[in-house]
Amino acid sequence: MLYQLHELHRAIMSPIAAFTDVGSKLFTHPASPLAYTPGARQVAAGYELIHRLGKNYEKPEWQLPTTEVDGESVAVTEEIVLEKPFCKLVHFRRDLPTNVLAADPRVLLVAPMSGHHATLLRDTVRALLPHHEIYVTDWIDARMVPLSDGPFHLADYVKYVQAFVRHLGPDVHVISVCQPTVPVLAAISLMASAGDPCLPRSMVMMGGPIDPRCSPTQVNRLATTRPFDWFEEKLIHTVPSNYPGAGRQVYPGFLQHAGFMSMNPDRHLKSHYDFYLDLMRGDDEDAEAHRKFYDEYNAVLDMSSDFYLDTIHTVFQSFDLPNGTWVIDGELVRPADIRSVALFTIEGELDDISGEGQTRAAHDLCSGIPARRKRHYTAPACGHYGIFAGRRWRETICPQIAEFIRKA
Repeated sequence: MLYQLHELHRAIMSPIAAFTDVGSKLFTHPASPLAYTPGARQVAAGYELIHRLGKNYEKPEWQLPTTEVDGESVAVTEEIVLEKPFCKLVHFRRDLPTNVLAADPRVLLVAPMSGHHATLLRDTVRALLPHHEIYVTDWIDARMVPLSDGPFHLADYVKYVQAFVRHLGPDVHVISVCQPTVPVLAAISLMASAGDPCLPRSMVMMGGPIDPRCSPTQVNRLATTRPFDWFEEKLIHTVPSNYPGAGRQVYPGFLQHAGFMSMNPDRHLKSHYDFYLDLMRGDDEDAEAHRKFYDEYNAVLDMSSDFYLDTIHTVFQSFDLPNGTWVIDGELVRPADIRSVALFTIEGELDDISGEGQTRAAHDLCSGIPARRKRHYTAPACGHYGIFAGRRWRETICPQIAEFIRKA
């Protein structure tokens, strides 16, 4: 019922958002007489703020048509190289000679399935793209997946990762950001236990809950202070009939978004107020930065209820990975069996999603990897998003990853 109410709210807000969008343009466009009336800038700012608060945010585009290689602009083409019901493997193909492409490391960037679209990693891809062959897991909104395609569990996530690694071959380097660090470690552990010849050369794990018992955050405490049944009863809803996935049980994106906002409500309110002031002052650069951030931040997707509930139980309540009790299809996940894959873990000192030490825990679990092939870096004064986006990512973290991959 809650999902249906949300859809009704969207239907009510849609004409209001459209009206305010037109209104903001009428009071700002150079060809409009209203743009030259007293108070036009204030009216336009108010209209745009209301428009952005009420509009529906669709999945953003990657918007990476080019990259720069050795000072030259190079065209980039998105191509889907492997497609599964809940995910597309996207390749960012650079228009370079075959011998140059073959010399660059092949990277599988595993995006999180935690509410936002894979495009949240746009800055991650942009920084890696000049000197790496990049493939990204582009997860599909569960409300768009028909029931006939079956369920999607945490174990299916693990199998998807294995399929992508095998598709890209044994020389691939795997980078996982936040949530997927856990299923990626499980996938590679199971491959190592089975003697799979397609093991990757390295795995880079960034800001993920390998062991959420280390430096628990607000996210971790929510999972441990609520019984499992609470998540099933309060957060799981049915996709309505106007979507391809009608009837599928999901953790809706709009509820996830409400959770994101509730973690730092004062900061978001201040950000919107500052946006209004920027529009009033004509500070176009800061206003555009606000638009870009919230176009991405407000675009959310539904998660399969099976995957979400499995994650709550396995990762955040039972701690099956660090406890050594995680079994997938009858096989125990044993990270200690990994020996030939280099490991690099990265954390942010101020990360309020995955606390300090949660990702580093992978070093103790992967006891079979020689110390000389392990590395850890804690980014000082860096929050969760700063690990994979922004200046610190581009100038400090990305160069370290590039160096590590080439030496692996």
